[in-house]
Amino acid sequence: MNDTARTGELRLPGDPAPAEQVARMIRVDQAGEYGAVRIYAGQIAVLGRDRSAPVIREMAEQEHRHLERFSQLVAQRGVRPTALEPLWHVAGFALGAAGALLGREAAMACTEAVETVIDEHYAAQAARLGDDEGDLRSLIEESRADEIHHRDVARAHDAARAPAHGLLGTAVRAGTRAAIWLSERV
Repeated sequence: MNDTARTGELRLPGDPAPAEQVARMIRVDQAGEYGAVRIYAGQIAVLGRDRSAPVIREMAEQEHRHLERFSQLVAQRGVRPTALEPLWHVAGFALGAAGALLGREAAMACTEAVETVIDEHYAAQAARLGDDEGDLRSLIEESRADEIHHRDVARAHDAARAPAHGLLGTAVRAGTRAAIWLSERV
């Protein structure tokens, strides 16, 4: 979207109104950052003494900052948070811990897969926002840059050496896309 366009100008019949589009973005991004915090908590619970722990903790701290900023937007704009947060609390931790139980490479493969989808998700959101939502677009783009960095860190820490890397990545990407779709709406 160009800098003179307004959010929702290019929507099609049946698409949510611009205000609902923005509310969905804020809702899903807050839910996603919450899920990321829980994934890293699961990884740290298993790999807390591993040599990869400092890297995982650093990524977790960035996700905490994202979560704080999106939670502030939820409150400021009166956006209804996802009703699925209790599910993401358990599922995020379980995903992080399960991947880590398969080893540090599998934990990194999980991170790589999640962050690949989030990169695409944030890019699509930023493209749909007009200059009337410049602050939200900036937050999304800043968060996206961190997520790309997390994906690249995971790759640098042997994500591709995970057992069944392709299968694991495919499953985690599919689950992440499903969580996005659900969190926008529920």
